[in-house]
Amino acid sequence: MAQSTVRPLKILFVCVGNACRSQMAEAWANHLGKGRVQALSAGTHPYGMVVEDTCEVMREKGVSVEGQWSKGLRDVAVAEMDVVVNMGREIEFPLPEAFNGCVLEWNIPDPFARGLESFRNVRDVIERLVFGLLADLLPPDVSK
Repeated sequence: MAQSTVRPLKILFVCVGNACRSQMAEAWANHLGKGRVQALSAGTHPYGMVVEDTCEVMREKGVSVEGQWSKGLRDVAVAEMDVVVNMGREIEFPLPEAFNGCVLEWNIPDPFARGLESFRNVRDVIERLVFGLLADLLPPDVSK
């Protein structure tokens, strides 16, 4: 049976600094989506780097954030996204007029400067939410 060439689902995760939560979500979505997802992340006020605690807690789960970087909304083609996920209630940003996707609101606390245990808790919440999101949005993977 020929494999279909369906384009990946495009998901953007948005937080404030693009250093913690949205970086974790981007990594989880790309990891769990197994090529069927093109996940990106951005911040309303990018911090300029992915903090080491983010990298460390993701490594603990065997998921890499290597190749990801802290970027702003201007660095991402927001209008081309199928889904935009707002990682916290404190985050506000305008969507481009050309955006036709859906917006999801998650209320995940920002672990920035709150220690590794906070990062681990946030990582695990994001893993569950991303897993559920992909289960809802992606067709069953028949290649298993």
